[in-house]
Amino acid sequence: MVSRSYVNFLDLASGYLLDIPQTPRSLPRVMTVPGIISNLEGYGSNDGDSEANSSIYHERKIVVANMLPLHAKKDTETGKWCFSRDEDSLYLQLTDGFSPETEVIYVGSLKADIDVSEQEEVSQKLLEDFNCVPTFLPQDLQKKFYLGFCKQQLWPLFHYMLPMCPDHGDRFDRVLWQAYVSANKIFADKVMEIINPEEDYVWVHDYHLMLLPTFLRKGYNRVKLGFFLHSPFPSSEIYRTLPVRDEILRGLLNCDLIGFHTFDYARHFLSCCSRMLGLDYESKRGHIGLDYFGRTVYIKILPVGIHMGRLESVMNLPLTSAKVKEIQEKFKGKKLILGIDDMDIFKGISLKLLGMEQLLQQHPNLRGKVVLVQIVNPARGSGKDVQEAKSETYRTAKRINEVYGSPEYEPVILIDRHVPRYEKTAYYALAECCIVNAVRDGMNLVPYKYIICRQGTPYMEKALGIEADSPRTSMLVVSEFIGCSPSLSGAIRVNPWDIDAVADALSLAITMPESEKQLRHEKHYRYVSTHDVAYWARSFMQDLERACQDHFNKRCWGIGFGLGFRVVSLSPSFRRLGIDHIGSAYKRTNRRAIFLDYDGTVIPQSSIVKSPSPEVISVLRTLSNDPNNTVFIVSGRGRESLSDWLEPCENLGIAAEHGYFMRWNRTSEWETNHVADDLDWKNIVEPIMRLYTETTDGSNIEVKESALVWHHQDADPDFGSCQAKELLDHLENVLANEAAVVTRGQHIVEVRPQGISKGLVSEKVLLDMVNRDNSPDFVLCIGDDRSDEDMFESLLSTVSGPSLPASPDIFACTVGRKPSKARYYLDDASDVMKLLQGLATSSCPRPKHIEETLVSFESVS
Repeated sequence: MVSRSYVNFLDLASGYLLDIPQTPRSLPRVMTVPGIISNLEGYGSNDGDSEANSSIYHERKIVVANMLPLHAKKDTETGKWCFSRDEDSLYLQLTDGFSPETEVIYVGSLKADIDVSEQEEVSQKLLEDFNCVPTFLPQDLQKKFYLGFCKQQLWPLFHYMLPMCPDHGDRFDRVLWQAYVSANKIFADKVMEIINPEEDYVWVHDYHLMLLPTFLRKGYNRVKLGFFLHSPFPSSEIYRTLPVRDEILRGLLNCDLIGFHTFDYARHFLSCCSRMLGLDYESKRGHIGLDYFGRTVYIKILPVGIHMGRLESVMNLPLTSAKVKEIQEKFKGKKLILGIDDMDIFKGISLKLLGMEQLLQQHPNLRGKVVLVQIVNPARGSGKDVQEAKSETYRTAKRINEVYGSPEYEPVILIDRHVPRYEKTAYYALAECCIVNAVRDGMNLVPYKYIICRQGTPYMEKALGIEADSPRTSMLVVSEFIGCSPSLSGAIRVNPWDIDAVADALSLAITMPESEKQLRHEKHYRYVSTHDVAYWARSFMQDLERACQDHFNKRCWGIGFGLGFRVVSLSPSFRRLGIDHIGSAYKRTNRRAIFLDYDGTVIPQSSIVKSPSPEVISVLRTLSNDPNNTVFIVSGRGRESLSDWLEPCENLGIAAEHGYFMRWNRTSEWETNHVADDLDWKNIVEPIMRLYTETTDGSNIEVKESALVWHHQDADPDFGSCQAKELLDHLENVLANEAAVVTRGQHIVEVRPQGISKGLVSEKVLLDMVNRDNSPDFVLCIGDDRSDEDMFESLLSTVSGPSLPASPDIFACTVGRKPSKARYYLDDASDVMKLLQGLATSSCPRPKHIEETLVSFESVS
């Protein structure tokens, strides 16, 4: 059944569902190559292989974010729009990490409502003056997209707030979701108007645009696409409550590189991919990668930095120096604790005030000597939660001041107004301690800014009245639940919910010896000054270039409908095995060898019933009864179950337990591979596997005659995988001197004798055919697992060796589109059966009288 979120997807994508006007095509095309204007009409059907090319090309980066890094203001006299750059915008500052020759184009919305009649003129002006391409969302759509889905549903969920009841967060609303999809489509349309898909890199930012990669990848299969999430990514227990969880995950997986501030956020994302999409990940030379339909999606973990030059320039302003002297005079003789936060429910302002209250209660000697200045930035959203948080903050501050204050002393000062940048900088420079007490925050750059301001500049030193070579100090109290916490190892980390711990941390911060404060400050300053926003952007882009370097070495094609769209990227020689292609070779040959895996090949991997269906038995019997065929089932399963299930197929060969046991037909005796007669190692392995089974719920041991297999398919995906890796290492260590091999497969760890593999089975069968003067002229091998790769490799080496007098037609085929040593693929077990049924039909020629009738009919026609 198709998910409801896919219903009428094309209508939704075109804007019909929400009555959204078609994206205007008035934006002038961008000259992507000198002298050539790219023809971008009809981009929706482009497969990503643009023909535009030139040896002369200026590198371009397309930065896509919800908002453009611009200020917009309408001139009241002329009625014209005036625009200026927002120097505080991260998206503007990140260009410091690019080379001077790089052209950066921004795509995003404006913080102003532009009338439809003015949009064309504004678009032209922004492109020419600021390299900005605006996305004009209709007002109703903008409200449902940003204030609706982004702020009411995604943002609370990503900050671990579940809508348990209507009064506590908004429930999922499909209309708002449809607005989110439509808005992402409009952003993608704008990108596709200006992109040169073979050359440009696209960098998408934050949770507002998590579906945009799907639309871009659908338009251009080989687009070079990175994404960075600036908010937390919640644990799988929280994220899985989102009804459209798969669509968003697949959207992100259509990128080449996905960036997160911390390992925790990345780990949560990977866990979601594992639990909900069944994807495995591994570290490749220090880079975490997810294999997604032949593409490797890389994960980047690096917190964003600050713009050092911008902050230092503010410290050098005369206004800043004047404000420093004013604040110094106002708080003379007092130690200043600083907090700067947005007014929202996750910043923990009220918890911070309670910690301050506890500090004053426990340490009466600090009353009159310590002041908490809390600067409250305007709320980015609105709603009952924000109003309640604001009311609680004011009530708490008032109570503290009434109990512990005096006419000359206010222990808590709330500054709830627009505070200019120079004033914040002055407070940073003077604060003995900075506290960030958020209960959940994606990154939070306040501690970084505080450290740089405490380091100061010559102008700041003069304003503060300190010597140029005097030691610098700073103290940080930071919540464990914010993104910058892992990078600040010298900070005092606290659980914001533990009021006593917060009070103790504040006490420690203001009473710590100066020498230790200096050491902590120096450690932080080294990190913050070397990991600035330019370093972050440069590092991300270098990894994106690395992730995209193989784009044009593989064949790409899209599969899936709607938001389930993804791109398969495989070797150029890797193609689908069709009955038309293999059928002609099958008909013209008469000495054929056919090797088939069992689970996942002739029987679906997900099937609960593992015995073959009547259709499978019929096909196998037909193929094996053909005197020109030698057919083998090559499986890791035990011989008893295989012989029972396949008993009707009297001429079918069976290789059980990866070839430890073999028989050529139903009447022949089982042959045992005596290379592996020593199985004493099983006495070592079984107790170890039993230990892991007892500690891993959902796991079990399969005991074979020649092997032991530990299964963890029904265990928790993360824990099962972790235990499998540990078990693999454990067994490899204890079996180092034993004649046994430890292998890891799909949800299994298997120990089997050395010298046993499916590859040896295929080699033995082929050589036996040669010895009987029946050298094969057709070889078909189909399998889905890692163990089947041994067969593919063995076939290629055997037929290319001197043993075979002539090279046969070889069809090595893996099940599932994935990297493989095979040259062909089929999608699943049902495709395998269709192919085998086609071959079986060729093995059962029609009776002679039917053939004559068909010939007569064709001649009449």
